[in-house]
Amino acid sequence: MARGLRLVFATSLLLMLLGFCRGSTIGVCYGRNADDIPTPDKVEQLVQLHNIKYLRIYDSNIQVLKAFANTGVELMVGIPNSDLSAFSQFQSNVDTWLKNSILPYYPATKVTYITVGAELTEAPSNVSASVVPAMQNVFTALRKAGLHRKIKVSSTHSLGVLSRSFPPSAGAFNSSHAFFLKPMLEFLAENKSPFMVDIYPYYAYRDSANKVSLDYALFESTSEVIDPNTGLLYTNMFDAQIDALYFALMALNFRTIKIMVTETGWPSKGSAKETVATPDNAQTYNQNLIRHVIDNTGTPAKPGEELDVYIFSLFNENRKPGLESERNWGLFYPDQTSIYNLDFTGRSTVDSTKANVTSSNGTWCIASSTASDSELKNGLNWACGAGNVDCSAIQPSQPCFEPDNLVSHASYAFNSYYQQNGATDVACRFGGAGVRTNKNPSYDKCLYITAGSNKTAANNATSAPSTSSSVQIGFPLWISSCLLLAFLPFS
Repeated sequence: MARGLRLVFATSLLLMLLGFCRGSTIGVCYGRNADDIPTPDKVEQLVQLHNIKYLRIYDSNIQVLKAFANTGVELMVGIPNSDLSAFSQFQSNVDTWLKNSILPYYPATKVTYITVGAELTEAPSNVSASVVPAMQNVFTALRKAGLHRKIKVSSTHSLGVLSRSFPPSAGAFNSSHAFFLKPMLEFLAENKSPFMVDIYPYYAYRDSANKVSLDYALFESTSEVIDPNTGLLYTNMFDAQIDALYFALMALNFRTIKIMVTETGWPSKGSAKETVATPDNAQTYNQNLIRHVIDNTGTPAKPGEELDVYIFSLFNENRKPGLESERNWGLFYPDQTSIYNLDFTGRSTVDSTKANVTSSNGTWCIASSTASDSELKNGLNWACGAGNVDCSAIQPSQPCFEPDNLVSHASYAFNSYYQQNGATDVACRFGGAGVRTNKNPSYDKCLYITAGSNKTAANNATSAPSTSSSVQIGFPLWISSCLLLAFLPFS
């Protein structure tokens, strides 16, 4: 009986700890200020293919909400600044919006955050004054619907919310924003909502290149910057900016509010004067960022602290005004091909090889033996559709049609996409359904292409498809720690 009770207790503790020990997450911003990006249903396929689990949108577009129903992707939905006045004045306006724009699609579409306004320090003061009343009305509407504990309410800020950010320990909020910021922080603390901020080391470097090194902005620095007040050592600008916010919050005695980064990234193209806006730098920043976040290392002032981060942005947005870089923050072109390679798992090292390389280094991509039929079907349909793979060879009477099964057809399509997109780890992910192999899977007259080869049938195939893989899936340290705690012996 005692052993049974201990087992029940241990199981309950494990579930509780896994809830607390969720770990940091990486999401992507889905901006739509463009006239050439794919339809939401195509975007949903792309997001699933790259195993992106968290997405920020800037409004409550019905087609987007419908597209992500039953996908498990968690959405952060935005209320634009233009709606703040109406939302702050009348509760009925918010009730109607929630009833018409969110509730018909929830919970099939997994909305987890609602952002009320964006970067209000850059907006007119009359807009800023409306944000907290609007947030309170949104919270009230959610409470009426019984969703106030499932959907968190907050607002996003630029780093302009600070009057000082260096050294990090001297971080302080700009007093001119106190009229809306203080009641907002009280709201966030009371409702356990995060302080959301958009952080861009790119701009800090671009505007102060004589004071900041590029390596420091790109997570590549081999030297350290010391905070003279605390002795804390910083190897990258991102951590320093996050800690400046934490110190600013602590200075106002808001010690329990978490920080969430709702935008960050690096442009892949810029004007003549924006010389560091390149694909190499964009890939370096974002890949290092992902690994830094997924490793759950936290920051010097908050070691091990969870930090959820959203990369800006899914696509280049050709309608955005301003410098050339403003239209080139995307991870993907409108045709859904990668602008540069990125591994959202954080396990790969930075590889500046571009998507048009001509060698696969003797590797192929095939269907994983552990993938479900639905995962293989989704990957196959995507590769032969939006992925622009020529799948004619797996049609009836063609060289690769036999064996007529999902694993074989998916393997052919996965490899074709892999070879056409740089033969990199991320090009073989397919949401975890693809694996790389160094054994040529060609057989009979079915030739699996390699990068730079043509697609002629071959009779000299040497081996059948392999179900083994050299891909190793890391087990994060924070999970190990939580599991260890959960199964400590009880006396």
